This record gives sequence, C-alpha cells and structure tokens, in this order.
Amino acid sequence: MTTLMIPPQQDADIERAKDFLFAVFGEQRWTEEKYLELSANTNRLVELSERRLFVLEMPTSDHQDIVLILGRLFQDWARSYSGRALIAPYPVRLWPGKFREPDVMLYSAERRERVGKQYGGPPDLVVEVLSPGTEKTDTEEKLAEYAQAEIPEYWIVATESPRVEQYVLSGNAYRLHARVGPGEAVRAATLADLEAPVDSIYAVG
Repeated sequence: MTTLMIPPQQDADIERAKDFLFAVFGEQRWTEEKYLELSANTNRLVELSERRLFVLEMPTSDHQDIVLILGRLFQDWARSYSGRALIAPYPVRLWPGKFREPDVMLYSAERRERVGKQYGGPPDLVVEVLSPGTEKTDTEEKLAEYAQAEIPEYWIVATESPRVEQYVLSGNAYRLHARVGPGEAVRAATLADLEAPVDSIYAVG
C-alpha cells in the first residue's frame, strides 16, 4: 500500500484531509487486517469500531506537550518495573473489531506480552488528553469501552486547565477515584510507585 502523507499546514487543510479520508474510506466495511494495514501506512490517527473507520482530529501542540511529558514519566516507571510505556500512534485492540488509539498507555510486567509489533491488547493504564473535538468521546464512549475491556485504570487529562480525573475499575464500570489540580499529584491506584505531579504534567519548556 502507498503511504498516505497528508502534512497538516492550516486548519482548512486538516479538515480537507479528514473529509478526503472519510470520503474514500469511511463508508467501507473494514476488516481488522485492512484497518491495521492502513494504520501502519498513514500519518493520521485512525480507529476501528463495528467495521467502520474513524479518522481522529490532529492534536494541538498543548496536547502533544502533555502526551510527551506523561510518556517520559511512564517510560521511567516502565524501566524500573520491567513494563512498557507507549504513546500514540499505537492501536490497542479492546476486543475483536474494536481498536482505539489512547494518547498514552502503560503495560506492567505482567501484561507486557500484550504489546505486539502492530498493536497491543488492553494495558494496565490508559491516558486520554482532551481536545475540543474528542471530549465527548473520551469522557463518555471511551470511559465505557475501556471499562468493558477491563483496563484497570484510566486518566483523563484536560488541556484548557490543569486538571486530571482518575478512574479505577470497579466491577464492570469505572468509579471516579480522584480529581486533582495544581499543587497536587495523581497517584496510580493499581500500579506501585507511579505518581505524576500535576504541575509537572503542564510544565512545558
């Protein structure tokens, strides 16, 4: 397959690229194999649900700053505990036919065998950094889906203000474990010694 290179330059270019991808691919009925081939050969984030392809919004610079900071923090933890830390783009197969692309994900030593070359299985902890076009999906749809996939912990990180919501799996649904802000830290409830000071998450530069 020819690699799809669509460099984002202006907002209008981004919207045209998204419209083009949806027009070409969005109405097709997708298999996992076709989806993974496209995912490996495009510079856009794409997800698969009910054999439909979904093209995600391009992230902002603020969004990416937070992702990189958390990715480095998770990577430090993973080195100490024989885990794996990854950031998007990297598809996660929640169940057959359902692929999401979390912003940041962390696998413990017990789950690191779930990390494959093209995609991973459900990790121990996922993070979604909110963007204007993804807030409803991240706070409602993915909240339900990640719980259904039995991911033990889910962090939702705001971009407009320094705020992190931490959810922990309880039965077959998440419960809000903590809501933290400036001067506080989010401490993993399901992984030992993992802590992220909120001020550090938003410390750019």
